[in-house]
Amino acid sequence: MQIRLGYELVYQFPQPTPMIVTLNVHYTRASDLVRPDQMHTDPWVPTSMYRDGFGNWCTRLVAPAGRFRLTTDALINDRGTLDPPVPAALQHPVESLPEETLVFLLPSRFCESDLLAETAWRLFGTTSPGWARVQAVCDFVHNHISFGYEHARPTKSAWEVYNERRGVCRDYAHLAIAFCRSLNIPARYCTSYLGDIGVPPDGSAMDFSASMEVFLGDAWHTFDPRNNRQRIGRILIARGRDAADVAITTTFGPNTLESFRVWTDEVVI
Repeated sequence: MQIRLGYELVYQFPQPTPMIVTLNVHYTRASDLVRPDQMHTDPWVPTSMYRDGFGNWCTRLVAPAGRFRLTTDALINDRGTLDPPVPAALQHPVESLPEETLVFLLPSRFCESDLLAETAWRLFGTTSPGWARVQAVCDFVHNHISFGYEHARPTKSAWEVYNERRGVCRDYAHLAIAFCRSLNIPARYCTSYLGDIGVPPDGSAMDFSASMEVFLGDAWHTFDPRNNRQRIGRILIARGRDAADVAITTTFGPNTLESFRVWTDEVVI
């Protein structure tokens, strides 16, 4: 299938302000783009791009004072199938893990696996290692947290989410990642486009989607504790240790976000 995707972010800045924007489709999906996801700014400003330490595409710019708009409208080919389940995927002993996965075993800003280790082993220590254990984590997190945008807080961590039992999709991902790391399973945070393709529309405004990838059976696999089901049309944007690594925009000065729109729709031919 083909999917139309894009965003429009409108800010007000009291003064010229540097920004880092992480909204390009991940390089692993770049060859699938039919119409590129080039970012447009209004008013026009010069931009430069770089790859961060996790391989994500990032854009640097200086937003001018006043109203500033960022937008893109792209078209991408997609296989049109569900996230693939691999229930036979085995958990690796820590000593056998590839070196590049080890950073995703460590506590991070929003995923305090050290604080949650005792809880993780109490809840999941008797589950079968591997895919079944990760699914048990997702089942628990999905049922433990009450979803609501009014519960969002930019500084909320996995430890706080576990205790407050409320949050948004990034909070589901952070808690599941922290539990997996506590159980010696490498887990990384992902932000993506994910539209209501193959599922009933939920009626709320579309947003970017947070999920996680875990390393089992010599490969990374997608899990989505918020939705807790395989989905069609997940378009990866960025990966990192947690949301701090893949913020859609980072602004180095005061600003007001006036409007925020995201679209991810199947193109019906």
